[in-house]
Order: sequence, then C-alpha cells, then structure tokens
Amino acid sequence: MDQKEQFFAHIEKGYAMKGDYITMGAGMVNEETVKEAFIKIPLKTLNRHGLIAGATGTGKTKTLQVIAENLSEKGVPVLLMDLKGDLSGIAQPSPGHPKIDERHEAIGLPFEPKGFPVEILSLSEQDGVRLRATVSEFGPVLLSRILDLTVTQEGIVAVVFKYCDDHKLPLLDLNDFKKVLQYATGEGKKEFQKDYGRISTSSTGTILRKVIELEQQGADLFFGEKSFEVDDLTRIDENGRGYINIIRLTDIQDKPKLFSTFMLSLLAEIYSTFPEQGDSDRPELILFIDEAHLIFENASKALLDQIESIVKLIRSKGIGLYFVTQNPTDIPDDVLAQLGLKVQHALRAFTAKDRKAIKLTAQNYPDSEFYDTEGILTSLGIGEALISALDEKGRPTPLSATMLRAPMSRMDVLTEKELKEVIGKSPLVKKYNEEIDRESAYEILNGKIEKAEKEAEREETKKTTARRTSSRSRSTRMNPVVKVLTSATFIRGVLGVLKKVIR
Repeated sequence: MDQKEQFFAHIEKGYAMKGDYITMGAGMVNEETVKEAFIKIPLKTLNRHGLIAGATGTGKTKTLQVIAENLSEKGVPVLLMDLKGDLSGIAQPSPGHPKIDERHEAIGLPFEPKGFPVEILSLSEQDGVRLRATVSEFGPVLLSRILDLTVTQEGIVAVVFKYCDDHKLPLLDLNDFKKVLQYATGEGKKEFQKDYGRISTSSTGTILRKVIELEQQGADLFFGEKSFEVDDLTRIDENGRGYINIIRLTDIQDKPKLFSTFMLSLLAEIYSTFPEQGDSDRPELILFIDEAHLIFENASKALLDQIESIVKLIRSKGIGLYFVTQNPTDIPDDVLAQLGLKVQHALRAFTAKDRKAIKLTAQNYPDSEFYDTEGILTSLGIGEALISALDEKGRPTPLSATMLRAPMSRMDVLTEKELKEVIGKSPLVKKYNEEIDRESAYEILNGKIEKAEKEAEREETKKTTARRTSSRSRSTRMNPVVKVLTSATFIRGVLGVLKKVIR
C-alpha cells in the first residue's frame, strides 16, 4: 500500500460518521488532493466552537461562506459578522467557473450552484433590520464591564439601576442613564443620599465621560427600542433551510468599543434566553465573528473575563462560536482552548515575529505522520487549509491538509438593486425599523425636576407676597406717641389750658 492509499484509509477511518455532517473538502498528501478522502465535520460537535485563521488573501472568508451554506442546507441558522462587506452574495447562486469545476473534480464532489435565505441586519443607519438593545437589558454588571469602571464606579452604576427599579423609571437609551447620573448628584442628591448613601460627583463625572466616549463610537444608535429578539435569528425558511443572518458592519471597523459592546450584549442575551440543550444532534445557532481581534485587542481584563466565561458556558445552549482572524495568537489562550474545530489557512513568514507565531500555531495541532505541520503552514495554497475537528465522541480527528470545496453561492457582494430586494422582502424590517421613543427615565426625571422647580417658584412667590404684606402692615400702623399727640382729647385739653393762660 503506497502513501496515498495509506492516507486515504487513515482519513476514511478518522472521519467515519454515523450522524449528520457537513463536508469541507478532500484531504491532501504530498501537495496532491486525494479524491473522495472527504473531511467531514459532525453537526453534533459544531457547538464546541471553532477557529478560522490565516494570512490575508488565503481564503478565510470563502471557508466561512462554505460552512455557513452547508449549515443552512442542514437546517441550522447562522449569524455572520460582515466587516468587509463581501458576504451578501450568499443570497445568489454562484455563476460557476472552470476552476471551480476543476477543484470539485479533484475533490470528488459534485458542484451545484445555490442561493440561500438571507436576512440583512444593521447596527448603524445602513439599510437592513436594525439591531437595538435597552440599557436595562444590559444590566449594571455588563454595562460596567463595557465602560471599564472601577469597583467604586460599578457600585454607583448598580445604585442607579436600583433607583430606577424602585421608582419605575425605564432605562432605555444612554440619555436615560446620563440623566439619572446627573440627577443623583444634582436635584436628587438628598433623595439619593437618604435611601442609597452619598454618591461622589467626581465618580459620576468619570462615568459620564466614559458614556460619552461610547456614544462617539455610535452606541447611541444601538441603545434604545425596539429591542431585537434573539429568537428571530433561528428562523427556518419554507424549504427547511436555516436563515443566514448577515450583520453589515463595514462602517464600524474603527469602532471596536461599539463592536465589542454589541457582541457581548448579543452573547449575554442568547445565553439568558435559550434553554439548556445538553447533548444534541445539531446546534441551534452558529455565530461567525469575523476580524475577531477587534473584540479582544482593546478589551479590558474585566471584559475579557466576561467573554471567556460566556464562551465556556454558551455551548450548553446549543450555540457554536467561530472566530475568524489572521493569527490564532489574536485569540486569548483561555478562549483558544475551548475551540473544537480549527481551520488553519496559510501563514506567511516575513519576519522573526512571524516565524515565532508559526511555531506557536503548529503546536496547537495534533501530530501527524503525513505532515511536518510547521513546514506545511507556509506552503498551503489559496483555498487550502489544515483542519482538525472533533468526532462524534468528542475526540480530535486526524489532522488533514485539505482542498476546500468552493462556495455554492456567489463569491461577491449583491448589487444595490439585489440588496433592496432582499431587505424589501423581510418581515423583520417592519418589526424593528420603527423607532420608538416612549416615556422613560429622561422624560420622567425632567418632568419631576420641572414640577419641583415650579413648586419652589410657587413657594418663593408666597414668601415674597407675605413679606410685602407684612411690610405694608408695619408702615401703616401709627406710632403710639404720635397717636396720643394727635388725638382729639389731647388737643381739646391743650386748647383749654391755653385759654386759661390767655385770660
């Protein structure tokens, strides 16, 4: 048996599946694709999270597209973060190409062009279903993590939320939160101090500045109503295919604070909403986080701890998280250790730092008698990747350099007309794109302050009127001496005396 036959038997045994699965492509040995040596990922373990990594231009986005399409085909909904704006083409079938036919002939897999059910979502004013959340839904702990507050400042945020709960003040947007903070050290200072203790003006000032910093990254568009219900991410179309939800993020690449705020709120909402699933044959929802370094590189220690905690816990809800980035070292070690599927495209060794990163990356993969992992990482071509997954029993599958299948949908963006057609058909646009500005903490406190000011004005008017009345009363009351001297009796007596003197 030659090496090619040995490899085929090795892959066939290591990737034998009893349950449902998706096919990524065919294994390669000695830079040659081994036909029908299919690399399969069981649906059962797709909630164990994953990583798609590789240098720019090696095919990460197309790999993401392949996995998303095949999940949709199997009835599993998907959520994609589209930071580069090149994923909307999933809604249209591939036009095909001779190179695609050649690739699939080598893999031993037929190619069938298809479009998939797509929902376009937006965090900003771009067209699509608007994603929003209220400040109340965030809660004091999550909001404090996002703002990177000290323990003392976290306590103040907790008091603000408690005050709003006690006084039935809805915290919907950042204006509400800022107003309550200002009220706590302004007009409502005595009220707060009586029930919740003294609140430092310097601390509330620091919190306000951090809220303004968040607003400058566009968070004022994100916080508010109507809140997006995460159940709407798990829709299935009339053909039994899962919806591929694409969040357009092309205008927030330079706003990592907003991106991490949204991601953390979304994961927290999914975790608190979805029921425990335990061991299931398929995931409920798969999330792909493109340019994942944007979440981690500027995150505080507290925020990282929160993300790591959610990553560890959320898989029991049937949710899989897939991080897409250039280098595995972009992902914290505690998160990297949780990832079951690793798809590693080529890395480039231009500097000593690059070579060190390649060496570290190679150590993340199981040893293989067929590969020098460190060497093959720099020799993989476009659309080729090292794959290591988990089998149905949770064991690592054999490491395989893989010729990846091509996407069935268009590898390009939708035209403006096509995009409008997709958005126009969406029932979620009507549900979420109407802005609601109901009475909340901002309006209620403004009304309370206005009422207090009018009451104080009325009291002041009463006091002023009383002082004037008192003053007039004193000015018209006659001096007793003058009263005696000017009385008729006194004058008659004086005149009588004068008459006697004259006589």
